[in-house]
Amino acid sequence: MVTEERIRDALRSVMDPEIGRPIEDIGMLQGIDVDGGSVTVRVLITIEGCPLKDRITQDVTAAVQPIEGVDAVNVALSPMSPEQREALVHQLRGGSAGAPQPRISFPESTAVIAVASGKGGVGKSSVTVNLAVALSAEGQRVGVLDADVWGFSVPRMLGVTGKPVGFNDMILPLESYGVKVISMGFFVPEETPVIWRGPMLHKAIEQFLGDVYWGDLDFLLCDLPPGTGDVSISLASFLPGASMLVVTTPQQAARKVAERAGKMAERTNMRPLGVIENMSHYVCPHCGAREDIFGTGGGQEASDTLGVPLMAQVPLMPAVRAGGDSGTPVVVSGPDSAASIALLEGAHAVARATKTRVGKPLTVLTAPGSAAHAH
Repeated sequence: MVTEERIRDALRSVMDPEIGRPIEDIGMLQGIDVDGGSVTVRVLITIEGCPLKDRITQDVTAAVQPIEGVDAVNVALSPMSPEQREALVHQLRGGSAGAPQPRISFPESTAVIAVASGKGGVGKSSVTVNLAVALSAEGQRVGVLDADVWGFSVPRMLGVTGKPVGFNDMILPLESYGVKVISMGFFVPEETPVIWRGPMLHKAIEQFLGDVYWGDLDFLLCDLPPGTGDVSISLASFLPGASMLVVTTPQQAARKVAERAGKMAERTNMRPLGVIENMSHYVCPHCGAREDIFGTGGGQEASDTLGVPLMAQVPLMPAVRAGGDSGTPVVVSGPDSAASIALLEGAHAVARATKTRVGKPLTVLTAPGSAAHAH
């Protein structure tokens, strides 16, 4: 016999695809009606035009249909009232309705890592994206904040498009390869320049940190713009005690500028974490000859100067660039390539340095799931 209790137990496995929690736990399961073998599940959605309502309907149906005795499943969706949305916002932000909430707050278990470089063109965003996907594939809960407001590129590199859902002053990030993502690229056309000065940049970073519902993260990687300007200063003021990972090439000019970015961390109460040397060398795929196109030693010298470890030396490979253009990071498209192996070593070193993983090697899934691109 079909009972409401059996239906409710089955629905415990149904998560809201944006928030990542069981629909019953966050007040979305409004009710269950059982009429013989016909079951109606009434579900509240955050807003009328929720882009993932079809996904919710499919997941609820898939959970209930296999129950013995169920002949038909009807999923009735209706939007939350303003009061229900307000209660959900307060619950997600960790407080009761009516209680004042801190604007920017991350649990101590979340390792916040600013990925910085002294100059542009060293592959900082590529490194950020691949580290994030590698950590996520290991089972870590990862978010990427694309803080490069002018030169945002993370959405393209992760192959994620669309507009985040917002309600009651809270924004739900999009997701790709298991990584939650927020970027200025979701709010302006890719070809549109963002012509902002200090105060507007400061406000944008504040909103990305405080108004976005990140959930319970193990890592939040912040892809900073090159240099030591307004955005880097704002992020440091909002997240004192965060770590900084410096990306450079072996070139001496790049190394010198990268060191300035690393030294900025010490002056803004951030903790230098390590250095990743990108475009370390090139190996000819035909003859196997190695060519140090950008020189040698820059990464090691930067790590020695900053007093942090050199976490990885990533070779220059066309597959890294191709992965960024296609939205399929190289750790997914070519997990056995030399670049992927180096990036995995970097992810492993980052995890150890932040003491969230101890000694367990990282692996990458070759099939990240097409749902990452469903947004």
